[in-house]
Amino acid sequence: MKTRIALVFLILLLGATNVHARVLTKNISYQHDGVELEGYLAYDDSITGKVPAVLIVHEWWGLNDYARTRAEQLAAMGYVAFALDMYGKGKVTQHPKQAGEWMREVNSNLDLWQQRALAGLQVLKNEPRTDTGRIAAIGYCFGGATVQQLAYSGAEVKGIVSFHGSLLPPAPDQVKQVKAKLLICHGSADPFMKA
Repeated sequence: MKTRIALVFLILLLGATNVHARVLTKNISYQHDGVELEGYLAYDDSITGKVPAVLIVHEWWGLNDYARTRAEQLAAMGYVAFALDMYGKGKVTQHPKQAGEWMREVNSNLDLWQQRALAGLQVLKNEPRTDTGRIAAIGYCFGGATVQQLAYSGAEVKGIVSFHGSLLPPAPDQVKQVKAKLLICHGSADPFMKA
């Protein structure tokens, strides 16, 4: 239910409408800080001109099929969607220990964390179909915390939606930099959240 609410939020925020989608996808290689990354772009090639775009940040597992499917779903709705890579080309796991190690390598360094997310955002901005004035970012779990950090960095995005991401209040100096509207979605029965 919260996913649907957030997608409606994105539709209203960015104003895209399209019913008959022909979604095409491709992997896009890029680099950040000497690390080879590979993201996943999805778009409807029947739409001409520039359209709103959504940046997708994966869970701690890495850029897996779940994030790719979300990109395809958003493209079918008329958006250009790019699922970025926070860890490195091919770094995907189903093992929590490995996922936790990769996540800590990124989020233990705030500058690296934000800059890695900004590198993915730049790929989306460079896509010729992207209306750079209408970009949002969404993320799941680790990705939800990452889109919060993206907003705190002062990134030029209209809004972010964090799904079950760690709640990270911005530092006082970061508050002034936020340009995006924020929607933070957490289940009320989440056993990891203390009352």
